[in-house]
Amino acid sequence: PQTMVKENHYDNLLKDILDYFISRIHELIERGVADIIVDPGFGFAKNVEQNFELLKNLDAFKALGFPILAGVSRKTMIWKTLGITPDEALNGTTVANTIALMKGAKILRVHDVKAATEAVKIVSRLNAH
Repeated sequence: PQTMVKENHYDNLLKDILDYFISRIHELIERGVADIIVDPGFGFAKNVEQNFELLKNLDAFKALGFPILAGVSRKTMIWKTLGITPDEALNGTTVANTIALMKGAKILRVHDVKAATEAVKIVSRLNAH
């Protein structure tokens, strides 16, 4: 965690992350791995602005053809933006989870299961119509 902030330099955030996944996925397929989940790594070697750029463009990862995992629960991007503590970040987390679902996330990594389940149900209902 102490060095991750220093590792947030990208030539082009989305392109760099997508290129990374393309090469890793290719390697995994060559090795016979079939169960692949794409986790773009919210909070890992990314600052607040980069995390929002990633969330805004999460749907770009659908092109990889594998389920997208979003782990935004109580992340710094939420509580710093709202000027609150991580313990107070449930509402912001639910909003971010909802955006992630609407942008194509199929899996959420969460702290608050009930709130996340409700977001999944609402977005699923919306997408059913």
